[in-house]
Formats: sequence, structure tokens, C-alpha cells
Amino acid sequence: MTPGSNIPLAAARVTVDVAAPVRLDVSGLLLTADGKVRSDDDFIFYNQPSGPGVTYRSGGDGAPDAIIVDTAAVPPGIEKIVVTASPDAARQTFQGIEPTATIRDADSGSALATFTPPRLGTETALVVVEIYLRNGQWKARAVGQGYADGLAGIATDFGVTVEEPAPAPVAPQQPVVPPQPLTPPAPVPGAQYPAAPPAPPAPPAAAPAPGAGKVNLDKGRVSLQKNQTVSLVKGGRPLLARVKMGLGWEPAYRGADIDLDASVIAYGPQRNHIDSCYFGKLTILNGAVKHSGDNLTGEGAGDDEVIVVDLGRLPQEVTGLVFTVNSFSGQKFTEVAKAYCRLVDATTEEELVRFDLTHAQPQTGVMMAKLIRQFTGEWEMTAMGDFVKARTVRNMVKPAAQAL
Repeated sequence: MTPGSNIPLAAARVTVDVAAPVRLDVSGLLLTADGKVRSDDDFIFYNQPSGPGVTYRSGGDGAPDAIIVDTAAVPPGIEKIVVTASPDAARQTFQGIEPTATIRDADSGSALATFTPPRLGTETALVVVEIYLRNGQWKARAVGQGYADGLAGIATDFGVTVEEPAPAPVAPQQPVVPPQPLTPPAPVPGAQYPAAPPAPPAPPAAAPAPGAGKVNLDKGRVSLQKNQTVSLVKGGRPLLARVKMGLGWEPAYRGADIDLDASVIAYGPQRNHIDSCYFGKLTILNGAVKHSGDNLTGEGAGDDEVIVVDLGRLPQEVTGLVFTVNSFSGQKFTEVAKAYCRLVDATTEEELVRFDLTHAQPQTGVMMAKLIRQFTGEWEMTAMGDFVKARTVRNMVKPAAQAL
């Protein structure tokens, strides 16, 4: 399997074992439709080895740890079981020790699929695969989403309570006696003193951002510049319908494949993170936001990845969406050609707004555009084109919140 690919499960009971050259801790989380656990009881690992329909099995004697899923026993309301792994040794990364997940028929032991996440580096924990329910059919999807803050980062993302260690007590310090002001010497009659230096000039006023300004869709398709905003209004009426954000790019100039991942991050009115939609979580907000799946190379004409947003179905708590692209393979955007994003009316397939990334920086993440809900209920799209150091959507959450 490759990242983002899926298979239907031919067995009701499956085992997912994760093997690597080093000892791994493997765990499973039972998730509801909103991508969260119901309680900490839905986190299955070596200290809590069983839950409804999901069991942890310790390896031992060189055998890998495994998560066993009995899909017939998974309770209603649970739509996904994610299988995670992290090196047992503290602070060890997956660099050079890429794990392999094998999905097996739990009764016969026969292998149904295998998956080795590619190009790992500083990750200390992974969401390796997920077993999920779609239209009454249980399936398995290869994910390979990495985390740099270990299993605690994964657990926190999915709603598990992680206790923070108590801070070490700080030793009391001796009070600091402030220095006494010095008395300036009395002026000497007849002595020459240098003139006081001139005050520094006031800093120049900041220049307006290039492309700043707001337009609407009355005259048809809009081509945005960086920092320019378009109101999704046409003929005085809000465009409250289903829209598609298509993101595209071409492979690196030297011809090598490049794995870019398009995502959208949803925020509340206080810039609080609500959820993220990406190749490992294709649907959020009860289906109001859907992802087309992962494109591993950027080859082919048209949009490489598409995110469909039903503006009318978004919960009221969602007031901002930031669309991002990350280079999971670690290549910089200076090696990417023709990156762009475009907003399309999902009903008519008419292109409404387009933003072409005309410059690049040697970073692994870029915030392409944001959609902001106004107090009137209308939505506005602003072209961003801001680069950050981030290979995964999780590392985009904080900078994107600051950019809202």
C-alpha cells in the first residue's frame, strides 16, 4: 500500500502488527465521526490492553506488537480505529528504522496488505494505518502521518487526556538590590562638552501589502495577488453553496517526484483549532469538509488534490478555514513548479477565484489561502502565500491561527 490508499477488508477480524528493527510501542484508538475518542477508555495500549472490539497484543521474543480489531464487535458510533506506533527507546526517531505494518486475517493469519511509510525523519510517533467504516463496509487505509512529540502528541490530537509532568520546584533566590543611581559630576566652568546626539529619525510608515484590497465576483472570475481579498458575493447575494478548493503543483524541476499534501484547518472565533482535514482524515465537521485523497507526485493535468467545503453546512462555531500545502517528502518549495490554488463552484464547476504562487521560499510548508466568515454571514477569501517550516498539517495549526 502507499500513503492514502485503501482496501476493503475481506475478514471481519483483522490483526495489524507493526514491525521495525527496534522495539516499538503499538496502540489503537477508537474514534467517533468527529475524529475523537469518547473517553480515555478508547485508548488501547499495553497498560489498557482491551476495549470494545479492539485488543492490544504484546509481541515479545522478537515478534511485533499488534492491534486486533473485531469489526463485528466495534460498538455503534465508532467509525475508525487508528493504529499508532512509537519507538520504545526515549527520544528515538524513525530515521532509518522505517516500520512495516501488516494487516492480517486474524483467524487464518494470512496477510491482506502491507505498508511501509516512506521518507521518515524526525518523527517519534506515527499514525500508521486506520481501520474505518465507509457506507457499511470496513476498510483499511495506509496513513503514515508522523508526529515529532511522541505518542502524547497523537493521543492529545484524538482527545485523550495526557497528564503533564509537574514543574520542578524553583529554588528561592536572594533578593536583588538595585544599583544606586550615580550622581553626575558637577560641570567644570569653561570646559567644552560635546553636543547631544541628534534624535534618531522616526521609522518610515509601513508600505501597504502588495495586492491589498477587496473585490467581489460581480465581474466573473477573479485572479488574486498575495494578500488580496475577494468577497464571495455575486450580484449582492452571498455565494452560500458548495465550493471546491483545488490545489495543484508540478514536480520538481529536475524531474523527481514530490509528495505535497493539501489540507484545510478549521478555527473558531478565538482562533481556536477545531479540526483539520488532510489525507489521513478525509472528512470532518460531519461531512461539511471533504478531502479527495493524497497525490504522491504532482503529475497529471488539473488539480492534484481537492477539498470540498459545503459553506452552508459548516457549524456556526467555524469562522475561519486556512488551506495549506506541506512537503511531506521534505523537498523545499523552491523545487516545486507552478503551485496554485483555485476556488470552484462545486455545482456549476465554474472557477471563481485563482491564486498562483509566483515566488517560493526554501521551506516545507505554505499557507495558500484563508476563508473567513464575516459577521454578516458572508465569506471572504484572502490569498496568503506565506511559507513556514512544517512538513505536516499538525505543525501548521499554530502559524495558521496566528495568520487569521
